[in-house]
Amino acid sequence: MKKSNLWAAFALMVAMTTAGCSKDDETTSGVQQPDAETPSVTPTVPDEPQKPNLEDYQLTRSEQGMVNQGNDFAFNLFREVTAEYGLTSPRGCIPPADYDQKTATGNNILSPISIIYALGMLNNGAAGETQQQINKVLGFADTGTEGINTFCQKMLVKALYSDPDTKLNIANNIYFNSSLGYSLNPAFTQLAKEYYEAEPELRDFHDGKTMNVINQWCSDHTERMIEKVLDEDSFRPNAVSYLLNAIYFKGDWRSKFEETDTQEEAFTLSNNQQRQVPMMHQRSSFPYMEDDLCQCVKLAYGNGTYAMTVFLPREGVKIADVLETLTATSWMQLNARMDETTVDLKIPRFNVETDIDLIGIMSRLGMPKAFTELAEFPNFCDGNTFIGLMKQSAKIKVNESGTQAAAVTVIEITESAMPAEEVVSFCATRPFLYVINDQTTGAILFIGQYMGE
Repeated sequence: MKKSNLWAAFALMVAMTTAGCSKDDETTSGVQQPDAETPSVTPTVPDEPQKPNLEDYQLTRSEQGMVNQGNDFAFNLFREVTAEYGLTSPRGCIPPADYDQKTATGNNILSPISIIYALGMLNNGAAGETQQQINKVLGFADTGTEGINTFCQKMLVKALYSDPDTKLNIANNIYFNSSLGYSLNPAFTQLAKEYYEAEPELRDFHDGKTMNVINQWCSDHTERMIEKVLDEDSFRPNAVSYLLNAIYFKGDWRSKFEETDTQEEAFTLSNNQQRQVPMMHQRSSFPYMEDDLCQCVKLAYGNGTYAMTVFLPREGVKIADVLETLTATSWMQLNARMDETTVDLKIPRFNVETDIDLIGIMSRLGMPKAFTELAEFPNFCDGNTFIGLMKQSAKIKVNESGTQAAAVTVIEITESAMPAEEVVSFCATRPFLYVINDQTTGAILFIGQYMGE
């Protein structure tokens, strides 16, 4: 696997270790207006986009360092997620009212790179301590917003063209509420377009349609894997904006499994109970390594640009023990230690989907200010705002042919109240002095005291 493509592939790998709407004419402000009526025209087939020269998008040494820093963020993030949602319902990471630990599966999937794109885009609107905390959590404390923007742009282009046999699409979008009287900062809008291919759309969030429009965009950009990221409980018509990143991956195994070799076999759960699962099987040559903690095998997709690395803990070793050892450095060392080995391989065919609330997790990782009314987003719009909702919905399907995975990260920007004035108590229930003066000269006109008599 090329190092320049490691981070894009890793976004998919970490999750696996445990287991548009049309746009209308632009306004003069550069923000799109929805639902504009246009004359009927004969549809035309758009020209095939010209493939860029990928040499122009090779990562620099410092950007390769950002890959490693981003990998550290990914491992830290996943440790937090498994710590908070280690036992969950099969449907997702928000346990239902009838949640039962004994039958919960603990299946998780997330996309670290989707979070990096969503926060990288929003970071152009941040300032001060808020921006510093975001940069530090992502591992980009010394990079600056321009460096993050350039890095994300290169990874976006490389995702589209690195492997013609594997589909990896990354999309970003911004919906901005027209009913609150705020305006997007033109500089923020320009950066969103230039580096993230996000075309901000101006909508009245009270129109009864915006929530469905956002969900349709998510569905369109994840091949209908993520059909709903907001519902009546989470969508807020008084929100200032919704920023979204969607990532979709579809890859066929380089060495496919035969469906006829798939058999029901017993799978031992974390509570030592067993259940039957469809177990895929093949014997072939794969990159492989093992140590005292686990066995590792790497399964390539397409031309080998992307791969799934599976970590199988030894008997008596927990996934958390393996995860605790993983850093950007140990991940590089692990890949270097892998050798082509004939492996008699069995892995389950499975589907997993999750919904993860990221506010508490990202706060603990080191960016709490962004989620409070003290947040600093002066370069986003002309109002006081903070992050009111941050969540990710993700889904993966693994079968004999390959893997399909998608994730959507949504950030809701909400309106802050004006900073509250400090309130002190003044109760003149005892004798007091008073002065009447000329404010222009300071001359005292009257002075007296009141004794209550």
